[in-house]
Amino acid sequence: MSKQLTDETRRRVLTAGGSAALMGLAGCLGGDSGDESDGGMEEESDGGMEGESDGGMENESDGGMEEESDGGMEDEGMEAEPTDPDEAPRTTIDRFSEAAGTLHVRGSDNDLPAPGDPVDFDERFLVDGFGPDGQRVRYYDFDVQPTAPAPIYAFVRENGDPVEGQRNVVGVVPGDDGYNDFWHVHRVTVSDEYVANTVTGVEGVLGGDFEVEATDTIKNCPVVPDGSTAERRHGADESAADLVEGWYDGEIVYYFLFEERALEPSDGEVPLSPIYVSFNTNPGEEGGGPQSGFMTEAGNDQTHNVTSTVPSDAAYSPLWDVNIYDNADFDSVSDLDSALDAAILASGAARVNCPVVSEN
Repeated sequence: MSKQLTDETRRRVLTAGGSAALMGLAGCLGGDSGDESDGGMEEESDGGMEGESDGGMENESDGGMEEESDGGMEDEGMEAEPTDPDEAPRTTIDRFSEAAGTLHVRGSDNDLPAPGDPVDFDERFLVDGFGPDGQRVRYYDFDVQPTAPAPIYAFVRENGDPVEGQRNVVGVVPGDDGYNDFWHVHRVTVSDEYVANTVTGVEGVLGGDFEVEATDTIKNCPVVPDGSTAERRHGADESAADLVEGWYDGEIVYYFLFEERALEPSDGEVPLSPIYVSFNTNPGEEGGGPQSGFMTEAGNDQTHNVTSTVPSDAAYSPLWDVNIYDNADFDSVSDLDSALDAAILASGAARVNCPVVSEN
């Protein structure tokens, strides 16, 4: 949640399944968006994937897509033509529509970017808080997300090498049913005859003669409009801040990658970590809760929101389980112990994607 929130606030919590983590896969990372050589991954690691996949269960649906044909192919793409990513249309992404947003919804009371307009997450979605030991932390706010990861598909050859130049394939974007910033990686094995970017949609993955294997890896890759920026990364996160290209129904989409700590599914879902927050007006009062904005120190943007973990902790997750404490206790809260001593007004109020990008 950011410091400035819309009056059109809703609560959405979705739950569903996933699987256990495979540390060797490089995740959603794909080099520069214009670099066609990495196929959606810079690091090949032990999964050997250029762009990891997410959603290749044998009887799995297409990730919220209706059956669409433009990404289809027959016989591993031998009868279809590859698509040049540089020449492909771009999907218009809107994270602030009624369908996509929960805490951040475009309305007459705010100036959230229009559909397709770049978003500067450093300017308005960066929050200053405290870590469990009282260290100052900063984190991005990417709004409420479900606990069920969405599928993403990455392509490898039969020897395990990434398919050079192939972009990862996703079946949902913000606003689609089943979308999530958190992706369950699925590996798609293709023959040596397969030509990169012949498959550009989920139907082509699930309808092709491929071996599709669900891995144990979840990656945090928010899909955003082209040109969006989020420049900060945690010291333990070696992923680039550049946008990564992927395929969605024959069109190019862009996403960030945050890898401050490897994520392992918990009972098939994205793991959670608690956070304790307070608002200028307490929930239950007129205009209270998120719409009133986080309470901050006088004269600066320092909240007294407290994360229960940081990336060096084994239990860390950027999907935060939000607990709201009484703002009367604001001055006394500066670490996890003091947050736990505060009067809790609401537990598990939302699950929000907030990767920690600095601590000191």
